[in-house]
Amino acid sequence: MDYQKIAADVSQKILLYSQDTTGWKLTKSTKNVVVSWKPSNEYAGNIYRGEGVIEETPDKIIQFMYLPEYRSKWDKALQSYSLIEHIDEDTAICHTVTHSYGMGLISSREFVDLIHIKKYEGGVVTTNSVSVEYANCPVSTSHVRGHNNPCGYVCSTLPENPAHSKLVVFIQPELGGLLPRSVVESALPSNLVNLINDTRVGLKKLLS
Repeated sequence: MDYQKIAADVSQKILLYSQDTTGWKLTKSTKNVVVSWKPSNEYAGNIYRGEGVIEETPDKIIQFMYLPEYRSKWDKALQSYSLIEHIDEDTAICHTVTHSYGMGLISSREFVDLIHIKKYEGGVVTTNSVSVEYANCPVSTSHVRGHNNPCGYVCSTLPENPAHSKLVVFIQPELGGLLPRSVVESALPSNLVNLINDTRVGLKKLLS
C-alpha cells in the first residue's frame, strides 16, 4: 500500500475542506465552540466541522493532539491511543479505541488510521487522517471496527493574537455495527464540542 500517496491525497482533501466556505449549516453553538455540517462527498452521511480558539501556538497544539504521550492523558473519549508504525518523520499508522457510550448502548469502536502532519506557509499546521487496511492490526472481537473518512485538524495562528490559535476539526466517521445513522449523526456535534473543550483543558493542565 502506497502510504505516501494516501497521505498526500488526504492532506489535499483536508486543505480543501478548510478553504470551503459554502453550504455549511450550523448545528450546535456553545460559548467556545461552533459546529456545522454539510453532506459528505465521501459516504452517505455528513461531514462535521468544529471550530474553537485555543490559547497556544499551532505547533504545540497539533503535537498535543496526535502524540500518544499527550493524547492518551486528556482525551476522555478514548480507551487507548497508540502510533503502531512510523512510515516516515511525518506519517504514522495510528490505532484508536473509544469508550462505549450511552451506558453501553453504543459499543466501543476501534480505528486504524494513517495520520500525516503537514505544515503550510503562514504558520498553519494540520493533521490529516483516513482509515487504512493494515495487516498487523487485524479486526478485534472486543470492539467494532469503524472507518474514518478523511478527517483532521487545521490549526492557525490568530493574526490579532499570536499567542492564540484557531482550531478547526473535520470528522466524518462510519462507526460500523448496527447503529442507526440518526443515532450517530445526533451524537457527533456534541462529540466535537467535547473534543475541542477537552483539548483546551488538557493543554492547560499538561503544558502549563
